[in-house]
Amino acid sequence: MKFLVTGSAGFIGFHLCRRLLAAGHQVVGIDAMVPYYDVRLKAARHAELGKFPDFVPHLFDLTEAARLADLLAAEQPETIIHLAAQAGVRYALEHPESYIHNNVLATYTLLEAVKARPVGHLLMASTSSAYGANTAMPFRETDAVATPLNIYAATKLATEQIGHSYAALWRQPITMFRFFTVYGPWGRPDMAFFKFTDAILKGRTIDIYNHGQMERDFTYVDDLVEAIDRLVACRPEVGQKAMAGDSLSEVAPFRIVNIGNAQPVQLLDFIAEIERACGRAAIRNLMPMQPGEVLKTWADTSLLQALTGFRPSTGIATGVANFVAWYRGFYGI
Repeated sequence: MKFLVTGSAGFIGFHLCRRLLAAGHQVVGIDAMVPYYDVRLKAARHAELGKFPDFVPHLFDLTEAARLADLLAAEQPETIIHLAAQAGVRYALEHPESYIHNNVLATYTLLEAVKARPVGHLLMASTSSAYGANTAMPFRETDAVATPLNIYAATKLATEQIGHSYAALWRQPITMFRFFTVYGPWGRPDMAFFKFTDAILKGRTIDIYNHGQMERDFTYVDDLVEAIDRLVACRPEVGQKAMAGDSLSEVAPFRIVNIGNAQPVQLLDFIAEIERACGRAAIRNLMPMQPGEVLKTWADTSLLQALTGFRPSTGIATGVANFVAWYRGFYGI
């Protein structure tokens, strides 16, 4: 099969592309190499993917509509997996325009291109931040989501709504997945697990918000891409019989699926695991809650398991050890 993956030099995009290529698929990658963090890490990921002869990278901004349309016409992918986005909750406090451009406008441009040249299945990334101020746990795909707490979440909710509209109007099958705190090797330097590891190994202080009184549904990246890979075959259809708890739209070939570990972990326990893997204690700076943060995330993954027969299960001891080992090797520490 030929896939087009946007955000191919990103953390999750890289892992997904590598999995698809290892399975024998052709992968066309698109990445704008936005310097939100060190572009050398993105280039290193693409270099790894370049070891596969069936990987074809393209470096441009998804909002370049004519270039995107030409690429779809030339490559004619059967499946598109849209992972490109401006991530991060705190960055949005100072640079909201980046989220409008890279999340909303880029997704709209892709949907317009797919409208002109439909594909068998379009899969797009959303976020657990979509659940916002919801307090009923675990989060289910059928929950109302009307209370985003930050610009990042708001833009991702917008892409869900726009995606549903395109699915309804043009009958393009679309699956949205909501990711829950993904971590693992090749991770982003702006993510907490990366910053904690970097600081601990270099003897610097780590900032712990809300005094560590938060819980996250940490999801190991290999589990995440396994779920995405399996969801490719689970194409939503109009008139398809919905299962119990299914988010399948009644009026469009559109579905939302949580991808999480379904096991919330205390932030302080996660930090303790990083300390164990690093072999040294953290210097802790306990701080108040940051604007836009939530206290807890917890995925209900019943729908994912019903659709694919798979449920993420990698524990933090294994996942953190793998990340720290990669970090030491990549940075020579």
